[in-house]
Amino acid sequence: MGKILAIDYGMARVGLAITDALKITAQPMDTLETKGDSEILISKIKEIMAASKLDEVVIGYPKHMNGDISETAKKIDDVIVKIEALGLPVTKWDERLTTVMAYNTMKEMGIKQKDKKVHADRLAAMYILQDYLSSQNY
Repeated sequence: MGKILAIDYGMARVGLAITDALKITAQPMDTLETKGDSEILISKIKEIMAASKLDEVVIGYPKHMNGDISETAKKIDDVIVKIEALGLPVTKWDERLTTVMAYNTMKEMGIKQKDKKVHADRLAAMYILQDYLSSQNY
């Protein structure tokens, strides 16, 4: 049984989270500094695939609060094509408010402002993945 990888895609940074083998919990992984270069993300996914069997990828799909698709979502569609070329199915997941949840968590944990960029994206990916897992029947 493989794992599920979650991605919180941003133009500067990408947060990653992964499930446990039983697909019950989501754990934050890395924050990649990509500066918009999706090949950095693809390379990291290949690394993860070599280390763990992945069944699928869930990628945060940014929508505005009114439900309209954001400009970033169009860029994510291009990234999805590259991930699917690796043989992984990709599920788009509404990521609204996950970054807000990540910042609230960091505030509760007492994480200093200067360290928040490092943690925000991976925590957002974790929330995306946990929300997805909660909706499934694993």
